[in-house]
Amino acid sequence: MNCLKLLWWPAPSPSQEAVIAVETNRPVAVDPLSHRLQPAEDPLTDFFWRSGADGRLRFQTCAACGYRTHPAGPVCARCLSTDLVPQPVSGLGTVVTFTVNVQQWDAGQEPYVIAMVGIDEQADLRLTTNIVECDPWSVAIGDRVSVAFLERHGYFYPLFRPASDR
Repeated sequence: MNCLKLLWWPAPSPSQEAVIAVETNRPVAVDPLSHRLQPAEDPLTDFFWRSGADGRLRFQTCAACGYRTHPAGPVCARCLSTDLVPQPVSGLGTVVTFTVNVQQWDAGQEPYVIAMVGIDEQADLRLTTNIVECDPWSVAIGDRVSVAFLERHGYFYPLFRPASDR
């Protein structure tokens, strides 16, 4: 599959955030990893690992100041409020940095991308993930990506694929 690259995508304004959603009805078909660890049971982060069931990426958001924190914690990282709720985001982001892993940890393991993706809604909100459904060697810093979920053992792992021009 070829990677599609958007040259420009304006970041949404705060008033637009609530209405922007990326359709992710098409789950990731092939996991680039031979083994994927199951997240530890944790009431603070359970929403994150389960929210992909409906195709929406969610982050812990402070009801007092609106700051999003990842990974989730007991208080807001900005204002220390304990009024925190999971809120959906657009699922759109930009590749901030990446590497192509070529080490075969298991026989036959294909090269895959490990990337840090900056989430559009907040400049310092980033997620370490995999870029899938494209040639690993075609990924570049600045590429636009959209979330896609991989379901394994009851959890929904947020991976990213090249954003298509919708």
